[in-house]
Order: sequence, then C-alpha cells, then structure tokens
Amino acid sequence: QVQLVESGGGVVQAGDSLRLSCAASGRAVNNYHIGWFRQAPGKERQFVALITRSGANSYADSVRGRFTVSRDNAKNTVYLQMNSLKAEDTAVYFCAAEIASVFRTTPEAMDYWGKGTLVTVSS
Repeated sequence: QVQLVESGGGVVQAGDSLRLSCAASGRAVNNYHIGWFRQAPGKERQFVALITRSGANSYADSVRGRFTVSRDNAKNTVYLQMNSLKAEDTAVYFCAAEIASVFRTTPEAMDYWGKGTLVTVSS
C-alpha cells in the first residue's frame, strides 16, 4: 500500500500563492489516481483537484483556473499549486490515493489518505 504525507501549508494573505506537496512512499504514485481534498472547520470534506494515472486533471469549479495539480514521478510526489488564494480557501488540505480503474472525485472513493496540511488565507 502507499503512504502519503502532505506539506507546504501555511499562513498567507489573500492573493498570494502556495504550493502543497504530497510525497508518496511504499508504491509509485503513478499507480493511483491522486486527489486533493480540503476540509474547513465545521464543513464536510470536499473535492479540490485530481490527477489520474495517465496524467489527466480534474478540478472543482471553485478552484479551476487558480489551482493546478501536477506530478513528478521521479520524486514520487504530487503537487497542488494554488494561486490567487482567497479567504474561503482556508482549510486543512489532504491528498488521497484511489485504486479504482475509473477515477471518482468523492472522498468515499479514496483508499488511502494523508494526515493533511493547514492552509490559512487572511483577507
């Protein structure tokens, strides 16, 4: 099985950028669809972005055009580049791995999770 560790969170101002990393170990990250999710206080975990095994991307409407998901197979790491951050992007961000052949973007579809990294955007 794969282990996932997120990093790169922090406190930034609205309009700033951050890059989150999801480092995988145990198996190659390109064996999985890798999703990014976030959870704000008192809210449900929601889909943010995903990169499939083949490298295709999918984004939530709320982040499309601002966030970019990418993968470095040599480093076994998936990234989430977040630009033009807004206060409503404040949340704990998780990466997750999905085994299924056809990707889905719901938290319930994910098989492995990291522990998350906190992003706080001040307005």
